[in-house]
Formats: sequence, structure tokens, C-alpha cells
Amino acid sequence: MTAPVPLGAVAVVFARDERLPVGSAEAVAEAGGRALVIGSGAEAAARAVPGLVHARWAETGPGFRPGALARLLAPVLASETLVVLPASPDGRDLAPRVAAATDRPLVARALAAAVHEDGTGRRVVHASVARVDDRVLVPVEVHGPAVVTLAVGGRPAVHGDSAPLDAVVEELVMAHERAEDRAEPELVDLLAPDLRTMDLADATRVLAGGAGLVSGLDDRQATGTFTLLTSVAAALGGSAGATRVATDAGWTGYERQIGTTGVTVDPDLYVALGVSGAAQHTGGLGTPRHVVSVNTDPSCPMTAMADLGLVTDAGALLAELARRLGVDRSAPPAPAPATESAHG
Repeated sequence: MTAPVPLGAVAVVFARDERLPVGSAEAVAEAGGRALVIGSGAEAAARAVPGLVHARWAETGPGFRPGALARLLAPVLASETLVVLPASPDGRDLAPRVAAATDRPLVARALAAAVHEDGTGRRVVHASVARVDDRVLVPVEVHGPAVVTLAVGGRPAVHGDSAPLDAVVEELVMAHERAEDRAEPELVDLLAPDLRTMDLADATRVLAGGAGLVSGLDDRQATGTFTLLTSVAAALGGSAGATRVATDAGWTGYERQIGTTGVTVDPDLYVALGVSGAAQHTGGLGTPRHVVSVNTDPSCPMTAMADLGLVTDAGALLAELARRLGVDRSAPPAPAPATESAHG
């Protein structure tokens, strides 16, 4: 097999209010630093892509109309062999429509994808996809152009707050909407997501709980404490997450699990309550702008990587936050202060 072809691949990223979705850096890295950024605040979002080499951006306004966007993108992407989208909620919604509009196969949730040339000079897309709960890695080969969604955290990537100074960022003028595009459902109002149930990958603030948050409590009390965590997180404009220990114990749902076998997050603020910082959990953290660790163990890995470490009982601090925020505390009480190290 020859080396990957450097061009012929591009990442398509949909931005909302200048914010890039989780997995953007990985998708752009997989495409060799080339990106097409669309959405609202597209130019600012494009200039915030780390590891960027070349980007085109197009302002498509508020709202998300994947069918119309796919038809507008089809002629722009015609010359690209590999189109990569992050497997974010919007990426998963847009990718199959782009595949249909460009008449290409879709390879969903790949861990890696690249363009190669076969012996005849024809370009081939090689991808590796995870199946059976990520326990099996399946090689996929597509002879010709393809659309791929890249699993969040599937590959290493450059992270940061802006594109390199030498990156080329230019505006792309796309064709106007056609009659069939305007026939799609019209955006009447854009409702903010429910912070209690929204996809963790889209949360800008995350409060995560580990075993140390419920030290000394039985399962019923622990479940109540994680319910309280959800309410406190929402009161602070964030969403609640958890470690695998918490989800395996049934204290909260598996969709709240952060880690290599759960959700990958990349918030502006990450607060870890009773989380020791095991590699399985921190593997699901992107590059949070600010990290706060609350733990009775000042030497735990999470406190070591935090911008601010609070050496105190996480359950007691959660209860105090609930009191000050006026959160309903009808759930079982938070744990009493512990006297030993808290691990999550």
C-alpha cells in the first residue's frame, strides 16, 4: 500500500454561534488540515480550528437545515475524494444527507480514514470502523469517493484555541437555495436544549460526579445525589456527567458516562466532584478551558491536572451549592464529610 494522498480529503464542520462541535480537531487532522466550515459565526469558528492548514468558510445563518445544506455542499465537495465529518450530533445528522446528495457511500463512526492510490492511480478510501461496542475493529475499503463520520476521540489531534498563524482562511461563496430547499420545514424558533438531558458532547459546562461524591451512601441515596447533581449543574448553566463507576452502579444513566468507553466532552468549564482522574475517564476529556477538581485527596490525578483544586468533601460542597442556588433538595441527602481519600 502506498502512502496516503495528502489532498483529496476535507473536513466539513458545522458551527453554532462561532462554537465548533466536539471532534472538530480530530476530523480536520484526519483531512490533513483542510476544512470547510459552515453555520453561524463560520468565519470566527474557522479561525479557531487548531491544526488548520487551509479552510473555506460560508455563513449559512442560524438554524440547522441538513437537507438544504447537503444540496448546497454537493457541488463544492464534488472534487474531494474523502469528506470527513465529526461524529457530533450535527455531524451524524448531516453526513448521510451529504452522502445521498453526492451519491457516495457513508462509512459511519470510523476511527481512522485516509485516501490512498492503488496500482492504477485510482484513489481508494481506507477506513477502520469500531463495532460490537468498540471491541472489534473492522477494515473498510471504498473504491472511489466516500463520506466518513469520525468517532470523537478516535485519533490524536492538535488542540488549542485558534488556527496557526500561517493557516489560509478564505470565504466560500455557495450557490443560492433552490426551490426544493425552501420547501423544507421552515425554522420558526430555535429552542435552547434542556440542560438536564442534552447531549453531553454539546455542553459548554459539565459537572461530573465519581464514586467519591457518594462515599458512604447506599445505592438509593447515591442515586438521589446524582439526581441533585443534575439539578445543580442545570442551575449553573451546565449538564451533569459521571464516571464509569457511577453508571455501572446504576446511580445515573450510561448516556452520562464520560470516558474512553463513554462520551467525549470538550467544555469551557469542567468540574470534577469526587473524581480521582483515572485514565479511562480523562481519556474522554478533550481540552476543557478550565478544570476544577473537588476531592479529599490532594494528590489524585484529577487535582493534579486541574486549574483549581479544592481539597474538601465533594458531597458536602454539592449540598452547599444546592442550598445557595435554591435547588430543590427533596432527593436523598449528600454524603457526610469523608475521612479518607475519595476515588471515582
